[in-house]
Amino acid sequence: MFDLSGDVKPAPSNIRMLLERFSNAPTNFWGIVLTVEEASWLHQTSTLNRQTSPVHRFYLAPEDWNPDSLVLAGAEAHHARDVLRLHPAGRVVVFNGRGHEITAEIAKVSRDEILLRKMHEARVPLLPCRITLAQAIPKGKNMDLIVQKAVEIGAAEIAPLISERTIVHLAAKEAAQKQAKWHQVAIEAAKQCGQNWLPTVQLPRTPKDFFATVEAGASPAQDFQSPTRLPPQNRGLELRLIGSLQSDAVHLKTVLADYEREHHARPASVLMCIGPEGDFTPAELNLARSNGCRPITLGPIILRVETAAIYCLSVLSYELLAVPASR
Repeated sequence: MFDLSGDVKPAPSNIRMLLERFSNAPTNFWGIVLTVEEASWLHQTSTLNRQTSPVHRFYLAPEDWNPDSLVLAGAEAHHARDVLRLHPAGRVVVFNGRGHEITAEIAKVSRDEILLRKMHEARVPLLPCRITLAQAIPKGKNMDLIVQKAVEIGAAEIAPLISERTIVHLAAKEAAQKQAKWHQVAIEAAKQCGQNWLPTVQLPRTPKDFFATVEAGASPAQDFQSPTRLPPQNRGLELRLIGSLQSDAVHLKTVLADYEREHHARPASVLMCIGPEGDFTPAELNLARSNGCRPITLGPIILRVETAAIYCLSVLSYELLAVPASR
């Protein structure tokens, strides 16, 4: 019932018994008389709970971002008002998916919207490497999981691929609906993990169309009006990789070491391609190779699609995003 962390001493046995009676008491009971010791302990624990309660995060799209007039509306207002039951004077955090975050106080709660008052504003810089995950769409809800974990690990862009062996086949309307759904999954993941840069989720497309877009240098965000990171100076993706079961595939760590030795720097942008169940076809692998992708092995054990994506992103995040200060 109460958070006993910090300096608050555990409840004496008589208070624990009192709490049990209180929790089981009828709603119309007259009251309970507390000793000075009991009242002091209850006051300490309730105060501590208020101080350590989590601050909920909410997303405001860039077009709705106005630090001097912050308003939660639609689904975000419903979640704050009807699900979390937040009230005026409570504190929340809002972010716009482009690195901006504001700690705000709830000023007014109405039926249609929640007005916020800015207290503190901060900006989170971009990560040192822009990682793009080109993921062949797996069956079931595994793509939801992959999008969620990609956000948590720090991917900047997610490109769903419709490969020849992809079990899921999408018409144009269905592809747009899937994109919108995965965009919402990304928002929810960012809200939960504290990520203030919201990755772009591209429109699902074939590998051929995807690589044509990469080579043309067009921004994938044009396909869907969603917030995206600022366009990097080089959209060509400096290092391109593809998971492969072929005998000539090399270890990811070897590829990264070769790149750093050749360029005397770590890559500022990386493309990581992961195939579907059954892997990419030979033709798709040749297409990726012709577009500069180096085949990498993920070890002697064949991984599931979602495991392969999380594995590769985790290694890239460890090697390229969390660079020690001494390096």
